Amino acid sequence: MRKPRLFRPFRSCLLLTLAALAASASAQPARYTLDPAHSWVHFELMHFGTSTLRGRFGPVQGEVALDRAAGRGDVGLRIATGTVDTGVRLLDLQLRRADLLDSTAQPEAFFVARQFRFDGERLAEVRGEFTLRGTSQPLSLRALRFACRQDEGVEVCGGDFEGTLLRSEFGATYGLPFVADRVRLVVQVEGRRQP
Repeated sequence: MRKPRLFRPFRSCLLLTLAALAASASAQPARYTLDPAHSWVHFELMHFGTSTLRGRFGPVQGEVALDRAAGRGDVGLRIATGTVDTGVRLLDLQLRRADLLDSTAQPEAFFVARQFRFDGERLAEVRGEFTLRGTSQPLSLRALRFACRQDEGVEVCGGDFEGTLLRSEFGATYGLPFVADRVRLVVQVEGRRQP
């Protein structure tokens, strides 16, 4: 028995919808879990106008999703502030105090971002929100380098990302103006793609 013409447009529409759903299902972003051996936050700021104070936090924990074809992504990082390491134990203890990192009351800092800028398929910049001491401020991280490689059949992507913040905007004002307000960050991350 021949099908009425009325069902032909419906059938075409249904096939197009199913094809679109299949395409969107196959275009899910790639998800990466950060490798703790290669994921750290480094910082530096001027100390009494004579030298640069440097240190790092980590390892950083988190996940990243990348859809390079669509130019989208999202990232969620957790940084334990108590891991601060300048190489000087007494200074590390001072940095953890309530008037600086406040590591006892606020043991973690967070970076969450959903605005990614790509240069072709290369990740160029990530813009999001950084939370420290319970205060959140916008933070932009520019990619100094970004690349992917294969490691025993698993895709690994990572790079170095640079940004700056004013610590006073987070209430960390101890030592101003002798110790600078502006802090340079270099976020080193490497993630392994999830199956």
